[in-house]
Amino acid sequence: MEGVRRATEDDLPRLAELVHAAIAELKPMRGGAVWAAREARPDPVEESLKASLVDDRTRVVVGTIDDVPVGYAAVHIETLNDGSRLGVVDDIFVEEGAREVGVGEAMLVDLVSWCEAQGCAGMDAMALPGHRSAKNFFEESGFTARKLVMHHRLDGEK
Repeated sequence: MEGVRRATEDDLPRLAELVHAAIAELKPMRGGAVWAAREARPDPVEESLKASLVDDRTRVVVGTIDDVPVGYAAVHIETLNDGSRLGVVDDIFVEEGAREVGVGEAMLVDLVSWCEAQGCAGMDAMALPGHRSAKNFFEESGFTARKLVMHHRLDGEK
């Protein structure tokens, strides 16, 4: 049975494993190297995870199957220039063998509900170009593209 619960400090070792798995999966994708260098949690990931767990403007959840953590998600709140609030999904990841059974959806529903309760006017989430399953996942959850980030490499790599 799938479930979602708020992450605790006891979850840090498992959360760190999941973060490293997410980075390893996304880094080789188009745009993944810059994402890993700029937006992914830096090592040691336990430090930023621990900080997120105690930050009242951040929510970290664990997605489970039969109470075993198989995914995690995190969102933080930003206050925009006009004073409104925006929820920004920092992380959402489910282990490959546990995908397409509702764990990711349940975690995202939790984050959306939390952001609504915090008075957010909307939410942003990131999908790498070409990561069709992530794009479809967010679109099926009611997200639409609101901007595209263009990048030009200067070191000759593609």
